[in-house]
Amino acid sequence: MKTEWQPTGYILLFIYSFLGMACGSDSNSYTLENYSEVPKMDVHVHIETDRSLFVEKAARDGFRLINVALEYTDGWNDVYQKFDYGRQQEQAHPEKLANVTAFAVSNWDSPDWEEKVIHWLDSCFEQGALGVKVWKNIGMVSRDTAGNLIQIDDARFDPIFDHIRQQGKTLMGHLAEPKNCWLPLDEMTTNNDRNYYGNHPEYHMYLQPEMPSHEELIQRRDNMLEKHPDLKFVGAHMGSLEYDVEELARTLDRFPNMAVDLAARMGQVFYQTAEDREKVREFFIRYQDRLLYATDLSDNGSRTEEELYAAMDAAWKRDWEFFVSDNMMESDLINRPFKGLQLPKEVVDKVFYENGLKWFGMRD
Repeated sequence: MKTEWQPTGYILLFIYSFLGMACGSDSNSYTLENYSEVPKMDVHVHIETDRSLFVEKAARDGFRLINVALEYTDGWNDVYQKFDYGRQQEQAHPEKLANVTAFAVSNWDSPDWEEKVIHWLDSCFEQGALGVKVWKNIGMVSRDTAGNLIQIDDARFDPIFDHIRQQGKTLMGHLAEPKNCWLPLDEMTTNNDRNYYGNHPEYHMYLQPEMPSHEELIQRRDNMLEKHPDLKFVGAHMGSLEYDVEELARTLDRFPNMAVDLAARMGQVFYQTAEDREKVREFFIRYQDRLLYATDLSDNGSRTEEELYAAMDAAWKRDWEFFVSDNMMESDLINRPFKGLQLPKEVVDKVFYENGLKWFGMRD
């Protein structure tokens, strides 16, 4: 009587390994369960309160933070107040939060403007600031006393940027806006842009055709980078080239000292992924040393703990799933489903952590 064939242990191991690959498992990829245990960094947040809820949750979730100051609508008062909140947080949580400072152009035509800026920046560097943020008011809002828009390639900025470079610090630039800003609301590619410009028509350039084009503002940014090739530059919000990873790739190739953060532009990443996942995945792998995870999350003390934590979870856990898994996903940022990129662990480690250390000169 013939006995029924039984696979040997080696054959069983091969079968299980094959089935595991067929089911999409990948030992070179993180899982959703790895979320809290993997070191991560959000390099672009805004904490404008003395409460510590944001940093405490970040620590539990495995995040370090870079808090970013800026000139908003109140000139130097904005800069002082926002940096002061950041310093309070850093002093309370020195291992979990660092700061990027800013300066104002509200007194642009004052003869001592340059001296004041450099004095202020030095005082911030002495307190540990990693870099300096310039905001979209340069090019889109702030004007000199003659009524001309102040542009980032103006020669008056040159000694400031030279000083930042000489001090070994990083310039972070939110210059221009997403290309959707120059489109009518119903033609925008992402819901978050549609909602933002619907609520902030003062920044909706489609409604202001006399203002500079997206192309002009990007060209002025590039002019500045050409004048300062050794300046370490992080383009906030994907360098305002969020609409096309191929265009962003060409810019990164052109400026080797430029990186970009992903703050508030994941909708654009999702949109392009829905169009061509492999193109987006290849971009993240090829430029794995030049991309920094960031969200633009904020806390000004107005939300309850539950509301704040829900917003943090919604962004951080959604993005982790997108980068580490190949799950089919949906997001209220766009109106189409898309598939996660399932990037290799070494790429995730760089985007979520190591690049923040490198581009802002932080200690591990």
